Amino acid sequence: MDFRLLGPFEARHDGRLVEVGSRRQERCLLGVLLLDPGRLVSTDRLIDLLWHGSPPASARGAVHTYIGRLRASLTPYGVRISTRGDGYLVEADEHRVDVLEFAGLVRQAGEAADPAERVRLLDRALALWRGPLLADTADEELRDRLAGPVEELRLVGAELQAEARLVLGQHSRAITELAPLVARHPTREQLVATLMTALYRAARRADALRLYRSTRDLLVADLGVEPGARLREVHRRILAGDDRLDRPGRAMFEVRVRDERLPWSVGGHPALDFCNTFAGWGQPPEPPRGEWLRGYRTLAVWSGHVGLTDEVSVGRLLHLARRDPAGADAVLAETRALRAALYACLVDPADRPAFDTVARYAEAAARTLVFRREVDGRGRWWPDLSAGLRLPLHAAAWCAAQLLADPRRFTVRACPDERCGWLFLDDTGLRRWCSLGTCGSRNAGLPCRSA
Repeated sequence: MDFRLLGPFEARHDGRLVEVGSRRQERCLLGVLLLDPGRLVSTDRLIDLLWHGSPPASARGAVHTYIGRLRASLTPYGVRISTRGDGYLVEADEHRVDVLEFAGLVRQAGEAADPAERVRLLDRALALWRGPLLADTADEELRDRLAGPVEELRLVGAELQAEARLVLGQHSRAITELAPLVARHPTREQLVATLMTALYRAARRADALRLYRSTRDLLVADLGVEPGARLREVHRRILAGDDRLDRPGRAMFEVRVRDERLPWSVGGHPALDFCNTFAGWGQPPEPPRGEWLRGYRTLAVWSGHVGLTDEVSVGRLLHLARRDPAGADAVLAETRALRAALYACLVDPADRPAFDTVARYAEAAARTLVFRREVDGRGRWWPDLSAGLRLPLHAAAWCAAQLLADPRRFTVRACPDERCGWLFLDDTGLRRWCSLGTCGSRNAGLPCRSA
């Protein structure tokens, strides 16, 4: 039996339409059960969904009647609706449900190393959508309650597909597919950043910049927040006319600030970018692999670039380093030790010694922090200039502690290629590769592991 829920409800057997349920609510009830075959749905839950929390006195009897009618129409086709306690489930037999097929294809695409294969799988997945979930059986209120996870997976699939198209150089196709989605989800930054990149590659720089401005205005007005790190970095690169943003399939891992080569902030958190100055550059002789933190000057400039210190402090640190090069080298060595420990406990949460090392640095940093008012009136903890040359070390340690205390720490992923190892946040659980090519690896499409 073939059930289609992504759009108007349909049931087919051997390609022929099968009439299921004489009433809309019967088909709606079946659709709810089919969203997760093999899982029990209580009668109370079904009543709540079908009558939006205001059921008639006869609701329980009505559900029992609906189940009886559905069984009568589906049993000849081998579809079993079982009663378990005070609930019902559709047995997970060899029936096809388009929602489950869609989810499976998106997950396969997330694990595929070849971008062309990812596009092929996602084309198949997105082609299953014929309209809103249960378009002719569920009303808007019910659809809002049921469709959240499915709609989120659809957006993730669209993001993955667009990123793969950019790797393949198909920026015009990506624009066509992304533009209507961004119009419906204007504050979804992953979609916006990918569309901005596609517009830039299509020689539509002004359109990309206008899109950023409108997105930022909306985020500030509606949510009171600035765009995130990735969106800001794409905007900065477009303003700078960075030609690497215009070359598909090329690694985009370098930013130049005060003549220092720094990693592009793509990890989603400064502590991850701090680790990414270490990961992926330990395999010479291929350029640009090598130690990013070549000297104290690089460390000071990086801390200002990612917003852990202010520009006045950076200037002061550079002056102090010129006066005390030996002291600066000693701080740099400690910073590298902190970085190695942070990387170790991020990729292996069971590494207690690495965590304890980070904790010691974070505790030392906490003793030097001051609470200052920002321009917008909010307060923020800053490392004080009294720390001297150790200021960027304290800033990195405090930032590392914030990440380790954040639930997002459990969404950190790491590329398993020994020539890579870059870390990034993955809230979806579907991004298995360094899709931006940040690691500079020759095999940037290899799957990634959970950190």
